[in-house]
Amino acid sequence: MFKKQILLIALTIIGLSSYGQNSSKAKALLDEVYTKVMSYDNIYIDFSSALENTEANLKQETNGNVTMDGDKYVLNYFGAKQLYDGKKVYTVVPENEEVTIEDVNEDEDNVSPSKMLTFYKSGHNYQWDILQNVGGRKIQYVKLIPIDSNTEIKSVLLGIDTQTKHIFKLIQTGNNGTKTTITVNSFKTDQPLSSSLFTFDEKKYEDQGYYIIRN
Repeated sequence: MFKKQILLIALTIIGLSSYGQNSSKAKALLDEVYTKVMSYDNIYIDFSSALENTEANLKQETNGNVTMDGDKYVLNYFGAKQLYDGKKVYTVVPENEEVTIEDVNEDEDNVSPSKMLTFYKSGHNYQWDILQNVGGRKIQYVKLIPIDSNTEIKSVLLGIDTQTKHIFKLIQTGNNGTKTTITVNSFKTDQPLSSSLFTFDEKKYEDQGYYIIRN
């Protein structure tokens, strides 16, 4: 679940690195988004997330933030923290006083946000969707529809700020009726980062009595 949420957040931040050909306008806009964002040294994003399924009477809202520098990232979400230092993934859940440490198989695991984007490199059709005015900002939506009818995802809408070429909103609709919406509240680039930001201090959590799980 946590990795799937990171995928959505990463997609919201970076955009897509390869696109279908059925909509030249959609492809051109997404190309601009990708080129713009890949020019940054690092990215910090503050976001809000909403998960809703009316049939299941489910509604869940939360805020989070993520800092990305190349493949490395630190994500704070649902009261948990996940850090990827380029080699291992560390998930800290204070509520359970638990830390999970996982090795990364780069050939199999889509762990880093940049690698997780490959999920969207193929298998989708793209459509030019509606244009909305949000607080004076023009948000152009592009719709991604999976070609594989067996996928859990029915569609993904990406709302792109036409001036900044940053993604403002992502709306994913599942075949089970669940809708996940991620809205970007703050987008900062090329920030001064601490040299220890992506370094995990295992001893600190051991001293606090956290249970360490190694997978």
